[in-house]
Amino acid sequence: MPKLLLALLVLASVVPASAQHQGHEHHAMPENAPMHEGHGDHHQHHQHQHHDHHQSEPTGHEGHGDHSSHNHSVGPAGATYDLRWLDAMNQHHTGALRMSEYVFGIGAPGPAHLAHSIWRDQATEIKAMIRWRKAWYPQAPVYPVSLKPGGDPDAMTGLQRMSDEQIAMMQMVGTPPASGEQVDWFLEGMLYHHGGALEMAHEALDRSSNTTIRRLSRDIILAQRQEIILLRRMLASRGLSKPSYYNYDHLFRLS
Repeated sequence: MPKLLLALLVLASVVPASAQHQGHEHHAMPENAPMHEGHGDHHQHHQHQHHDHHQSEPTGHEGHGDHSSHNHSVGPAGATYDLRWLDAMNQHHTGALRMSEYVFGIGAPGPAHLAHSIWRDQATEIKAMIRWRKAWYPQAPVYPVSLKPGGDPDAMTGLQRMSDEQIAMMQMVGTPPASGEQVDWFLEGMLYHHGGALEMAHEALDRSSNTTIRRLSRDIILAQRQEIILLRRMLASRGLSKPSYYNYDHLFRLS
């Protein structure tokens, strides 16, 4: 399948062959995006840093197909924040690609069309983030990284290879759907998945001064809040409505 082949090629460009199961959510960005404002000290204005220095364990969530809600924080601001965020968002986007492919070609035009749109847009963003990572952090390891527990957020030595558990948490794919349940699984799972992206986008707006990261974060919020509303409508048309579908409405704001 051409789309699946493209996804595998995208993944191959950011992770080594030993981690091809690891992965990468949404919106086309300019080909030549600007780099950091003051790259050496671009986080100094964030005095209200949080102390979640690495991804935490899943907290659990009501959800169809075991799409759990997780802490999507990549840790405090620092010189490596944008690298950590890019790697985490690439993994998150890859989860969206994988989820979308479950409803390709099935007899549900609305959800299938949305899945193709999400796949296309987020694959484009993955390519952009890979370019930025290579340009901004040529000294970084080829594999995705996260902050070590207690690690220095300003130093490459404070980073570690992202674990399989962290990758699974970021991708949020959950248990694959049973036959005949792909549409509900996709709609509900993607709603929660988009909620995770909104959390990550707001954290980047809080902790990064990189103009490109901030612009992408705003684009994610604008696009995915509309898709969450659409996903809720599609779920309602299938007789599904839960309070947890509204958990992310407070993140629809841009500030």
